[in-house]
This record gives sequence, C-alpha cells and structure tokens, in this order.
Amino acid sequence: MATAQLAATPRTGTGKGVARKMRAAGQIPGIIYGHAREPQALAINTRDFEKLLEHISAESTVIELAVGGKTSRTLIREIQRHPFKREYLHVDFQELVAGEMVSVRIPIVLVGIPEGVRLEGGVMDQTLRDLEIEVDPVNMPNHIDVNVENMKIGESVHVSDLTLPAGVTAITEGDTTIVVVSAPRAVIEEAAAPTAEGAEVAPAAEPEVIRAKKTEEETEEK
Repeated sequence: MATAQLAATPRTGTGKGVARKMRAAGQIPGIIYGHAREPQALAINTRDFEKLLEHISAESTVIELAVGGKTSRTLIREIQRHPFKREYLHVDFQELVAGEMVSVRIPIVLVGIPEGVRLEGGVMDQTLRDLEIEVDPVNMPNHIDVNVENMKIGESVHVSDLTLPAGVTAITEGDTTIVVVSAPRAVIEEAAAPTAEGAEVAPAAEPEVIRAKKTEEETEEK
C-alpha cells in the first residue's frame, strides 16, 4: 500500500470570496470527512500539493494528513480543477477506518511480454489501466499485476480472469477486457488480399477475347 504525507491547517471561513482569497495567497480550500468525524474545512499549501501529485497516484495512495497536530490516514476523493487555468479549486479527503470497506481505483501493471508479440510479431493493446475494487484499507494493494507472458495472438484477459489478493473484491464488471494480443496489421491486410485479386480475374480474360475477334477480322480481310 503506497503512502505519502501532507500537512493542512484548519480554516473557519467559507464561501466563494474566502476561497478566492485563499487561492490568491497560495492555498487550496479542502475538506476532510469520514465515518466517525464531522466534516472539517482545511487549507492546503498549493506548492506542497502540486509536488505531492508529481510522485503519487492520487486515487490509490493513502495520504497521511496532518491537521492541527493530529494525523489521519485518508484517500483523496475529489480534486476540482479550474476548467482552463492551471489552478486547483478544492480537494476532498476521506478518512480511512480499519475494518470499514472503501472503494478505490488501483493501477493495473502488465508483467512480461506476450508470446504472441515475441514469437509471432503480434501487437498488445491494454484497454483497461486501472481496476475499481472494494477493500479494507489495511489490505489495500499498490497495484494489480497481470501476467501476460503466455498470451498468444487472438487471446485476451478479462477482469474475471484475475486472481485478486485476499480481501480484495473487484467492482469493475467481470467481462471488461484488460489486454488483448492481435495480429499485426500487415498480416490482416495480406489475409484480405486474395479477395481483391479474385476480383481482377474477370477483367484479365477480356484482352484474349479482343485478340480473338481481331484475328477473325484479319482473316476475312485476307
């Protein structure tokens, strides 16, 4: 389970005007909430938060959030961004409690190179890059490994094929495709080529008929 640290300070002011002044002063408005606590308004240093996001996966990293001398284990549940400026508007943190299941998205990591790619020149396409799971925070994995070494051309792996760690339940639908190995484009085009060549067979006989007529005409003239 990946963890990171971040500090925040309690705030009392609320509203759009207060939020604008905070952002102008280099702070991001935020809130922390959880099962056994009242929602608490926060102020987060903008630079500290930007540096944090450079090194973590925001959706699956446990943030040890220090507020007023107390540290809480949290997940970032929402980051609101300005529609066109490089500016963070608000951040939501959910406090984690051992034994209380939470839903979270975990990165999917492909392990190995498929046989169909190594030996047959196939192409691998990863169509799902993170998996939504339900898990006790104590058992939260950093990522989910998917071994693809034995995959051949035409084969695929779905969510239902995964062997998940103990205590982890997939929320993503079981028939969702994670990765597929396909034939290279050149092979697909070559397979379609006979149809195109077959279409040219009829016109190819046409010159012979023309030559035959010409021979008859030449015979009559002689």
